[in-house]
Order: sequence, then C-alpha cells, then structure tokens
Amino acid sequence: MSIIAEHGNTLLIMACIFGFFMAWGVGANDVANAMGTSVGSKALTVKQAIIIAMIFEFAGAYLAGGEVTSTIRKGILDPALITNSPELLVFGMMASLLAAGTWLLVASMKGWPVSTTHSIVGALVGFAAVGIGVNSVNWGQVGTIVASWVVSPVLAGTIAYGLFMSVQKLILNTDQPFQNAKKYIPMYMFFVGFMISMVTLVKGLKHIGIEVDFNLGSQFANALPVAAVAGIIVASIGKLLLSRIHEDPIPRSGNRFANVERVFAILMIFTACAMAFAHGSNDVANAVGPLAAIASVIGSGGEIASKSALPGWILLLGGGGIVIGLVTYGFKVMATIGKKITELTPSRGFAAELAAATTVVFASATGLPVSTTHTLVGAVLGVGLARGIGALNLRVISTIFMSWVITLPAGAALSILFFFLFKGIFA
Repeated sequence: MSIIAEHGNTLLIMACIFGFFMAWGVGANDVANAMGTSVGSKALTVKQAIIIAMIFEFAGAYLAGGEVTSTIRKGILDPALITNSPELLVFGMMASLLAAGTWLLVASMKGWPVSTTHSIVGALVGFAAVGIGVNSVNWGQVGTIVASWVVSPVLAGTIAYGLFMSVQKLILNTDQPFQNAKKYIPMYMFFVGFMISMVTLVKGLKHIGIEVDFNLGSQFANALPVAAVAGIIVASIGKLLLSRIHEDPIPRSGNRFANVERVFAILMIFTACAMAFAHGSNDVANAVGPLAAIASVIGSGGEIASKSALPGWILLLGGGGIVIGLVTYGFKVMATIGKKITELTPSRGFAAELAAATTVVFASATGLPVSTTHTLVGAVLGVGLARGIGALNLRVISTIFMSWVITLPAGAALSILFFFLFKGIFA
C-alpha cells in the first residue's frame, strides 16, 4: 500500500505512456492487417483506407470497446491472491503493456502480421505465472481465449467461403453479372449497417453516457428494429452510389467481370468501415484493459476491486493511440498484407472483410478477445479456398503461422523481464 501511496502518480503516468505505446502498436500492426484487404484488392488507396480507419477505428473503440476490455482486465488474473500486494498488479500490468508494445514494434518493423491479442495475453500470463504464482492465472479463461484463436479463423473462413459462394451464384456465374451486382449488393450493404448498429446499441452507448436498457429478454426486441432501420439507411445510400455506375464496354482483355468489380469496389467502402469499427471495438481492450486495472488500483489507494468502472478518458487514449499508430507506421503492413496470401479482387476482398468484421463484432459483443489477425487471415483463406487450394500461397501462410507461434512466448518473456525491473526500481 505504501508504494501505491508514495509513487501512485508516477506509476499512473508511466502506465498511460505504456498504454498509448501499446495502442500505437495495435494501430501500426493489427489495423494495417484489417485494412490490408481493401488496399490489396485496389478498392481503396492507402490514403483512403487510413482516413476510413481513423474515423471508424476510433468510433468502435470508444462506442463498443468496453465489453472486451472487462474480459482482459478481470478475466485472466485472480485478484484475490494479491489483495495485500496491489503494487504487484500495477507492476505486472505496466510490464505487460510495455512488453506487448515492444514486440509489436519489432514485428511491425519486420512487416510480420502478428496478433496483438496474443501479445498482451501472453504478457499477462507470463508475469502472473512467474511474478505472482501459477495459481494466480485463471487457466480456464485462458483456455477459452486460446480456443477462440482456433474458432475465430475457422468461423471467419466459413462465413467468407459462404459469402463468396453466394456472390458467385447470385452475380458472377450469371448471364447478366453487372445488372445482378447492382440488384443484390444493397442486400449485403444492409447487413453491414445492421451488424454495426446491433453491437453499438447493445454494448456501446453506455460508454458515452447513454444507458439503453437492453436486457437479455428484451435485447433483440428493442435493438432489432433500430438496427434494421440503420441497415436500410446504409443500403439506400449504397444504392444511390451504385446508380451512378454505368456499364462500360467489355475491355479487350475479355474480362466480363471488370464492370462487376467496379460495383464491388463501392461495396468495399462499406465493408472497410465495418472492419475498422469491428477491430476498434475488439482490440482497444488489448491496450486499455491493463491500463484500466492500474487506474482502478491507484485511484482507490491500493484496493483491488472485483469490478471497476471504465473511465471514458482511457478509451479515448486507446482509440487515439490506435489511430496515430496506423497513420504513422501502418502503411508498411497494409500495403503488403492484401497481396501475400491470395490474389484479391474487390468481390473477394468484400467477402473476406465482411466475414472478418462479422466474427470480430460477434466476439466483441460477447466479450471474447479474438485475434483480428487470425480472423482476417482465416477469412482470406476461406475466399482463396473457394477458388481452389492452388489460389493460396502456402509458403506465406506457413510464415504467418510461425510468427503467431513466436508471439506468445515473446510477450511472456519480455513481460517477466520488465516486471522484475519495475519491482526492483519501486519496491
């Protein structure tokens, strides 16, 4: 308790810096992954993707980021074991933020698309198991999170496969693909608007002071009509934009889908917004979850509460850090991720992006911190498999999988190192 009383302000300032650093890493690495499909399919330029991500990443983090944050903050560690030593929790959370941020900096410089969720969870488990005790880790919760790393790419890949097959059946493999594209794409746009609205209504508005009573029994009864209206508005805007696209003569290359891909490029603007919102809502927890725990302990004078409020300024700091990370360094990963796994066109990129966004939003709404990188790679794999195994670059996929394996122990090792460093300095 005396350490918290004596060094509380210093520790909180350091924690904010490390939290911002971690959020910067999320923006530089993970957001770039999330927007890479839009850039890789040439539906958006790097500049356009950054502008969309700036707006919707921040909105997702601020409006819908709190639910996953509570899982990161309270679900992995058992606070009862360190009630008499709250400074250990503060040192550990600081070490986890610095460790995960450092690893993300290294990975971003190398161009590796790693998982920020892997990084922070590995860091938390590392410091807790070594610095406090193996029993302090909620291994059941960790097991659930690890399972999500398998479930999320499989689920996203399945959704992406189904979406692209529906695109082929309804649009690409028809006699009039351009006309059918303009006919059916507003339906996909409705789904984008509906999905974002649902997670915002059910999980997000309380973070900006608007309390909407969506209890489990009345949740869908209240939220569905509002989300449906939002979906209709988005579809209407999309239909207006599509009406301005006219069919050009088929180019000499003989690509009868050239006009269709132009229509899908419009759709990808909407799916890019959905992906950015989904990513912000889920992955802001990686940066601000540990920071929220530190602020709670220091603010209460050393008391470790089983449940604490999430201050709005913490979500603002996390959302701002993500945006700055994307703007300053995200272009490096973003420019390549969309081209490495399989060749993407706007129609393929749409299926991958919407499937990944749907999976992440679902996970965010249920409090499960899935890896956006895993989800997106799974979705792109699903689209590639719809065209056959030969459409996939298996060498690149194996390299990506290897970077995922390295991330967990790297985060844990760095966290243990920083934990004992902080403990030696302040204790």
